[in-house]
Amino acid sequence: MNTLEVMVIAFGLAMDAFAVSLASGASNRLTSKRSVFRLSFHFGLFQFMMPVIGWFLGYTIAPLFQTFDHWIASGLLLFVGFRMIRTAFGGMRETYQQDPSKGLNLVLLSVATSIDALAIGLSLAMLDIEIWYPSIIIGIVTGILSVIGIKLGKKLGDVFGQKMEFIGGLILIFIGLNILLENIL
Repeated sequence: MNTLEVMVIAFGLAMDAFAVSLASGASNRLTSKRSVFRLSFHFGLFQFMMPVIGWFLGYTIAPLFQTFDHWIASGLLLFVGFRMIRTAFGGMRETYQQDPSKGLNLVLLSVATSIDALAIGLSLAMLDIEIWYPSIIIGIVTGILSVIGIKLGKKLGDVFGQKMEFIGGLILIFIGLNILLENIL
């Protein structure tokens, strides 16, 4: 697999993380450089790890993952998206004031945006392609695009305020439904 092919795959896989980063930045809950680093680092880390895990699992249980990976990713994105929309309308204000780069939200977002990378790892295993180089590139590209998404989202959030949290929730729901529809149809 050449570098151009790896870069195309990396950018494709990073788009979910970019969109979630954009929404997270727009929510104005990432208040420090540390939280920006934490979110982008974890998105990159999970995007690096999932192809490796998929590659190792690809030799044993590949058909099982292909049947339900989209349900997991969709469910996680829908859950977080609906929480963001509920928060935008004043619900859960007390429980969702925390930084999305911490705790359960960080884990859910990291897993949801990297499930498709698991499938790439499974595919690479079936094609008998070495996993380390593509995984490193995928992780780095995702981390960089996540920082860009957060910064861009922050600017949009400053201009449009709480409406961006609602829009961010809609983006996550759209991504979740898109993943589900692509795999059903």
